[in-house]
Formats: sequence, C-alpha cells, structure tokens
Amino acid sequence: MTAPPPFDKEKIFSVSEISLIIKEMLEGVLAGVSVEGEISNLKTAASGHVYFDLKDGGALISAVMFKGYARGAQLKEGDLVLANGDLSCYIKSGRYQIIVKSVSVRTRGNLYLEFEKLKAKLTAEGLFDEERKKPLPKFPRRIGVITSPAGAAVRDILSVLRRRGRNLEIIIAPVLVQGEGSREQICEAIKNLNKLNPAIDVILLGRGGGSIEDLWSFNEEIVVRAVAASAVPIISCVGHETDFTLTDFAASLRAPTPSAAAEMVAESAQNTLRNIEQLNKMLSQGIALKYERLAARFFNAARHKVLREPRVIFEPVEQRLDDIAEKLQKNTALHIKHAQTDLEALARRLAALGPAAVLKRGYAIVRRLDDGKIARTAHKGEKLTVETSQDLFEVETL
Repeated sequence: MTAPPPFDKEKIFSVSEISLIIKEMLEGVLAGVSVEGEISNLKTAASGHVYFDLKDGGALISAVMFKGYARGAQLKEGDLVLANGDLSCYIKSGRYQIIVKSVSVRTRGNLYLEFEKLKAKLTAEGLFDEERKKPLPKFPRRIGVITSPAGAAVRDILSVLRRRGRNLEIIIAPVLVQGEGSREQICEAIKNLNKLNPAIDVILLGRGGGSIEDLWSFNEEIVVRAVAASAVPIISCVGHETDFTLTDFAASLRAPTPSAAAEMVAESAQNTLRNIEQLNKMLSQGIALKYERLAARFFNAARHKVLREPRVIFEPVEQRLDDIAEKLQKNTALHIKHAQTDLEALARRLAALGPAAVLKRGYAIVRRLDDGKIARTAHKGEKLTVETSQDLFEVETL
C-alpha cells in the first residue's frame, strides 16, 4: 500500500488511506513509548502472539506482544506493568494499539490480589476439596442453564444441546453476568433451580469471555459459596479456556467454554441413549432366543407319543398297581396263615396251663361250700367241695 498524498481538504479519502495516515502519524510521533497500566483481557493466540489491554482508572489501550518479544514474559491478568514499545494502528479494524517489545511487572493488580486472597481463604476452609464436589449424573435429562439471555454463551449452549442432546429438557435462568446486582441474581438462580420439582440433573453456569472485571461476579464470595452449597452438580463454564474464576474451583467440574460444557452434557445424554439402544437390542435378542427355545420345546413336545396317545401315561401305572395288588394279596394270605399257626400254638400252650389239664394229672380243686372260694386251709367240721377231672362231691373235715 502506497503512502497517501499530502492532506487535501477537497480530496475524498478511502478508509484504508485514512487508517494509513493515522498509523504513520502515531508511529512517527510515539515510537519507543513507555506506558504504565494494568493488564486486562490477556490472551495468547495459537501463533504465540500475546494480546491484552492496558488500562487505568480512566482509559484503556490495546496492546500486542509478537511471539519474538513474548518469549519468557510472565504476564498475568491484573498485573500492573510498564510496557515499552511503539504506538501503531491496526489498519484492518482502525484500532490504535501499542506494539510492546518489553514489559516489566510493577505490582499485582488489586483485583488479582483480591482473587488470590479469597482463593487462599476458601481453600483453607476446604471449600474446593474434591470430596465436596457432587458427581455428575450418568443420565442427565433436565438441564439448568444460568447465564445472560442476551449473550453469545446462551446461544452456543442451546445450539449444542439442541443439535446433540436429543430429548433433553432445558431450563434457562436468565441473569446479569456482570455489574451491579449480578452476583445476587446468580445466587438466586442457583437456589431456584435447586428447588425445582422434578429435580434438575445438572446446572451449567457461565458466560462468554472478558476482562477480569467482566468476569468478577464469578469471583464474588457469595457466588462461590452458593456454587459449593448447590445440591445439584454445577459445571462452571465462565469465559474462555485461559480464563479462571473461583467458581471453577467450587463447581463439580470446569469446562473451558460454555460450548464445551454443553458438549459434555450432550455427550453424556448421547451415551445414555446409546446405552438404552444397546440394552433394547440385547433385550430383543434375548426375547427372540427365548422364543426360539420355547418354540423348539413346544414342537418337540407336540410330536411326543404322550400327546398323541395319552393312555401310554396311565398304562404303566395301571400295570404297576396290578403288581402291587397281587403282591399285597399274596402277602395277606401268608400273614393270615402265619397268624393262625401262632394262634393254635398259643391255644395249645394255654390249654396245657389251664385247670382242666392239671386235674387230668391227678390234682383236685377244693372250695368252701358256703362261698365257693378255693380253700387253702380247712377247719374241723368245715364243709368243702372237691372237684376232680371226673367228679365233684361234698366232704366234711374231721
């Protein structure tokens, strides 16, 4: 691009020509300038170039350190630095900037020091301990989203969830994500989503990128404590990959961006669907296999002789009953015969022991005449009866 001609009020300039004039004026007047300010919106590009803003209480200027100058630079968000370089204009956007060639840290910025102080305090309390974090659900169905309704973050989250998360219910809790009242709204949204019935499965809390001031609501102590106290697991997705806030440490999980958080939830939901589909397939295969086995058993049974001639079931039983009846009949006759023999033997023994048998052996039975009782002794003149095997007569003792 050639330099524009000398200034002419009558000339109509192109945008590029105006930008080039500004660039040359800045570079000619403010080459080798030193600027003191606080670093904000610090980013490192994939190319290795470092972009940031320098600000004070009243203004802000863009700055860039190209890769060759950025090697070894230890810059952090909120640092108060002295930057040396050349003032220039980025023609494509018409934005003036300082091309930094060297930088030295003066002090840490107030917000950065406050960040570190609060982080140390909450860490000492155990608020960031892993065992306090709630596990993410394996099968999320109801997703709560806390973010600005007008920001790019909500559009990115909804785009991913609608594209990849089939059958998900999404509940948006719109809040301010920076400025006055934002911290109170964020805390209230967390409480309200925790009260919903049916319950929310997981909450996405975040916003797009910005300076440390822009993201500061997510470093407020009441917000961090609300995140830690949530019964519903929270995925913190504040800013870009290089941005860190205290809610990242208190949340169940940190995602580098809002879109990445939505991807995590959608992936979990897709895994759920895949698991359900796999289980459904296994169930269908199991039912089909069971049916085939039962059908085979049924057809085998249908061809069995028992179903064609049911009497074959009873004939062996009837034959068995006949055998048992015959054996029972034989055993009964044998038992009766043995019993008769035993009875006759007992009758013979009883007869041998009876009084008649004794009398036949020459004995007699003597009884008193008056009462018929056997007389074992007798008195003089007592009347008795005497029974032998042949006779019965009366006698009187002498």
